[in-house]
Amino acid sequence: MIRILVVRDGGYFGIPVRTLLGGQPDIEVVGTLAFEHNLVDAAIRLLPAVAVFDTEYMVSQVLPVAAEFRARIPDCSLLMLCDPTKRGMLPPRRRTGDLSFLLKDASPALLADSVRRLAAGERIVHPRLQVASMNTERGLSTRELEVLGLAAEGDSVADIADRLYLSGGTVRNYLSNVIMKTGARNRLDAIRIVRRDGWLR
Repeated sequence: MIRILVVRDGGYFGIPVRTLLGGQPDIEVVGTLAFEHNLVDAAIRLLPAVAVFDTEYMVSQVLPVAAEFRARIPDCSLLMLCDPTKRGMLPPRRRTGDLSFLLKDASPALLADSVRRLAAGERIVHPRLQVASMNTERGLSTRELEVLGLAAEGDSVADIADRLYLSGGTVRNYLSNVIMKTGARNRLDAIRIVRRDGWLR
C-alpha cells in the first residue's frame, strides 16, 4: 500500500487529491496537512511514501520545505501539482532531486500512475511544464526566489541561512541581488514587485 500525504493551503483549489485517488486499491491517503512552518514535524508521524503538494504556493516557496522533507523523511517522494499558466509554478532550470512536477489538472489515472512511479523511485517532470519553463524569461535565479520567499514569510537572515544551509553573508548577498535586479527600493519593495510579476504567492 502506497501511503500518500496531501499538502494544501487555506483555499480550495480544484478537486481534492483524496477524491482523485479514491478507489485505487494500492494507494491510501493517510492525511491532509496545511502548508505551514511545522509541516514536516506533523508529516513524520504519518509515515508517507509520497507527499503531494496541491497548493497555490510557488516552486521557490515549496523548495525549502522539500529540502526539509528530504533531510528528515528521506524515503518520502515529493510531487508538486502546478498550473503552467503561472510562471512561478514552473519547474526550476537547475535540477532539484527533491521535487517532481505534474499538472494540476492531471487526470485521476495520470495522478495515480505518477504516484506509483514516484513510490518506485522515479522522478517526474510533465513535458508541458518542462517546455513552458524553458520558454519563460526569468530575471531572478531559483535560489534568489527561495531566499526572497522565506523573507516574505517573515524569516530573518539567520533563519533563512539555517533553513537553506547558507551563511548569513550569502543570504544578504542574495537579497541585495534581488533588490538590484528588480530595481526595488528595499526588500519589501522587492517582495511586492516579485509578487506582482507572479513569482511569489
